[in-house]
Amino acid sequence: MNQSENSEFLGIEKISKLMLKFSIPCVLSLLVSALYNIVDQIFIGNSELSALGNAATGVVFPIFIIAQAFAWCFGDGCAAYLNICQGKKDTQSAHKAIGTGIVITLLASLVLMIIFFPMKTQLLTLFGASENSIDMAVEYFNIILAFFPVYMLSNMMNAVIRADGSPAWSMASMLLGAIVNIILDPVFIFGMHWGMTGAALATIIGQCVSFVISLIYFFRTKTFKLTKKSFVPDFKAFGGALKLGTSSFITQMTIVIISLVCNIMLAKYGAMSQYGVDIPIAIIGIESKVFTVVINLVVGIVLGCQPIIGYNIGAKNYDRVRQLYKSILMCTVIIGLASTLLFESAPQAVVGIFGHPTNIPNPDDYWIFAEKTFRIFLSLVTFTCTIKMTSIFFQAVGKPVQAVISSMIRDIICFIPLILILPVFYGIEGILFAAPIADFIAMIVAAALTVTFMKSLKASPSEEKSDTVLKPSKKGVIITIAREHGSSGKQIGKLVAEKLGIPFYYKEMTALAAQESGLDKEFISDINANSPAMLHSLYLSTDVIQQAVIAQDKVIRKIADNGSCVIVGRAADYVLRDYPDLVRVFIYAPKKYKIQRVMEIYKDSKEAAEKNIRRSDEARAAYYKNISGTTWGSRQNYELLVDSSAGPESCADVICAYIRASQNS
Repeated sequence: MNQSENSEFLGIEKISKLMLKFSIPCVLSLLVSALYNIVDQIFIGNSELSALGNAATGVVFPIFIIAQAFAWCFGDGCAAYLNICQGKKDTQSAHKAIGTGIVITLLASLVLMIIFFPMKTQLLTLFGASENSIDMAVEYFNIILAFFPVYMLSNMMNAVIRADGSPAWSMASMLLGAIVNIILDPVFIFGMHWGMTGAALATIIGQCVSFVISLIYFFRTKTFKLTKKSFVPDFKAFGGALKLGTSSFITQMTIVIISLVCNIMLAKYGAMSQYGVDIPIAIIGIESKVFTVVINLVVGIVLGCQPIIGYNIGAKNYDRVRQLYKSILMCTVIIGLASTLLFESAPQAVVGIFGHPTNIPNPDDYWIFAEKTFRIFLSLVTFTCTIKMTSIFFQAVGKPVQAVISSMIRDIICFIPLILILPVFYGIEGILFAAPIADFIAMIVAAALTVTFMKSLKASPSEEKSDTVLKPSKKGVIITIAREHGSSGKQIGKLVAEKLGIPFYYKEMTALAAQESGLDKEFISDINANSPAMLHSLYLSTDVIQQAVIAQDKVIRKIADNGSCVIVGRAADYVLRDYPDLVRVFIYAPKKYKIQRVMEIYKDSKEAAEKNIRRSDEARAAYYKNISGTTWGSRQNYELLVDSSAGPESCADVICAYIRASQNS
């Protein structure tokens, strides 16, 4: 069964059925993950530690996120890289990247321990700990920090396990760890009266259980096998994985920045208010945990739908893309409205789950601030969820610019400035109003981006299914031609094929890749042209683009396996690097020559020609870097570099002479 047949159901199956199949495991996984962040706070709040204990865990939470940012970056990157290697049937690079990822994760955890331990008091104070809560925060943090390696490795490995085709094992690892945490929390906190130490021990024992279950899996992997050599750092392989995990890192570090700024302002203006420092920090800590549950429901739905969205955008099934967006949006709005109703009508009931304050001077102020927080801060939670969903949707359709804008406009551009400015005029309540104002502005931007995108989805004229087939050939030399824009590389390649009497492949590759993947031929052809100048790597790392790249690489190998030929572009020299009888050619030319050629062929002005050459070559270089990890046009990657200003015919003769000479030697 080829990839087209394997993926075809994504384009024809009922959307509701696909959403259930793909989203439920993702939602459950994220909800189990949220349990780790919420269980301790519930038991602590209901113990003698009360509100101050919750404030203490609240200031430790952002440091958890820092560790998680690195772990998810390495884990999600290795997971995405593993999927790419699976598509390419590259069994060597995957295990090297994963082994290196495990080593780097371990080293990163040790570095964070070395940095954080001596400055823990200053760090926790920076994140909002007061003189009342600092001792509890340090007590909790000391134990958590000691097990950073276990926590980070567990998170990193879980992502790889899911990518290896074992989401149930990954779920079991997380779920059993959470269950152990839930069981041990009351035993240690209420039974043993170990306080913050008990809460921390319950957490790290649960993490150890998750780690052991994840570790066991790595002795029974499906698509890769780790050996001792896997753990010898291979930074070339890991570099490709690291780029794919960058978006996860940015997302998590954005949360850290928001938490840091928010806690600093809460501590500053809380001290000036009737609530003091500890009540706002404790309540916002609870709010963030509750909000995590809500947002994870939405994120789980849209993340689960990413393969469906990606396939249909690539296949240009635009009606299904619109229908998918509407279905995901409807689920998001339902979750958002249900949450809003709960937070507006019963905020005290929600906060009451986390206990009643017994160790603060004015318990009434605790409940007053809790009501204000949930009714004001989360008043537009439906918008917050929709903005997050829209950002992930744009990632799925290969639009990283829109994804970054819709995400950053709320958190960085609006929310942070607002929580710095509004309290100056409105005190601590100004911080609470910053969230809905940011949500409102960001929602307008996200809606505008979405409407513009949906209008751009114009149905293509119907085409008959391509009947492109491999051309007859026989065993012999395989010539790959990479070229600068305007250097006549395609024309030279065609002349070489004619002179040697072997097949020539250029546009035929995209037609064959379309057959292989089920994606649209024009979409595959344009993956370089659509790559935005500032976000090449992020664009190329999106699921739908990687799907096209994998199909294209498979086709390049099929063409080479079929026999002697000339292949132009698409990083074929790297894809076929292990093939015998491979001759890699790079065609270049002086700038003046290229500009003149582009002006002649495309009827561009001089300025337009120069701009198009620069943009096209940047995209080709980014594509090659993404595929190979090496520099496009670097002379060590080619057997022959040819200056095409001598003319296409002369260049073709030079290449043919080189081929004949190498065959006779």
